[in-house]
Amino acid sequence: MTDIPETNQVTGTQASPETAETLTFTLEEGQSGRADKVLCTLLDISRNRSRELIEQGRVLLQDTPVKPKTDLKPGQTITVHIPPEQSLDVLPEDMDLDIVYEDSDIIVINKPSGLVVHPAPGHVTGTLVNGLLAHCTDLSGINGVMRPGIVHRIDKDTSGLLVVAKNDLAHQSLADQLAKKTAHREYRAIVHHPFPHTHGTINAPIGRDEKDRQSMAVTAKNAKPAVTHFEVLENFKNYAYVLCRLETGRTHQIRVHMKYIGHPVAGDPKYGPRKTLESHGQLLHASALELDHPRTGKHMRFEAPLEPEFAAILHDLETEVIQ
Repeated sequence: MTDIPETNQVTGTQASPETAETLTFTLEEGQSGRADKVLCTLLDISRNRSRELIEQGRVLLQDTPVKPKTDLKPGQTITVHIPPEQSLDVLPEDMDLDIVYEDSDIIVINKPSGLVVHPAPGHVTGTLVNGLLAHCTDLSGINGVMRPGIVHRIDKDTSGLLVVAKNDLAHQSLADQLAKKTAHREYRAIVHHPFPHTHGTINAPIGRDEKDRQSMAVTAKNAKPAVTHFEVLENFKNYAYVLCRLETGRTHQIRVHMKYIGHPVAGDPKYGPRKTLESHGQLLHASALELDHPRTGKHMRFEAPLEPEFAAILHDLETEVIQ
């Protein structure tokens, strides 16, 4: 591991006074109802954040601050003053990183379940980014101070592979590969209920859940295309072991898609049933990653084994294999 001086850190703000925004919306058909709900849709934010802006007097209807329950109607114009966010210091932290591959352009990490990938306001320590800053000084700055080098992410309780860019050339190349679908990601999951078929494709758009802004859902409203291919590796009495290949990379994509087809990921506290396999989060693992090296163009494939808890649960289920 490279020794980095204690002064190494990423310091900055997510928004300065110069970049603070004032937004004006004229409501259209379908954009009516409680002000806090309408604001969630307009800004794609959580209900808590919506109420926070309203309670701070930053949401105006004809120059008058609205209340969360204010009834908004089509044709009305509202103004939203979005404040600059606080300064944030993202500091390096010594961390035992499982580095699968590293060179001067990229790092491939096998992330353990339970580790958050990048800091967020109010949570700027104990993340993979903090560990990366202690490991190396050169990370791409394209995604700003909170997500240096992060090209794609995996959820806190999902384990497995992700690639990090050390410079802007690598970052742009990797982002282009993901956008053009020339980089490939494979996941392994244990899901509820055996399948009557061996493979399939889920092509269903994903957006914010209108009833729960902290969750994603298959929806036609304010959604983006999402495609997941899956292959059934084994069927058990009450579960199945599947391989999923992402064609797109939406937030919680596999978890949302598997729930949508009636096979939620086992152990998933957000999208799965309460009665499930005992685990520390969803049994979902990013098992393989394929990409072209951003500088040499060489095709590369990386694989990571299942974590011990996942492997042990799978081993126990294999006594119930359906032939």
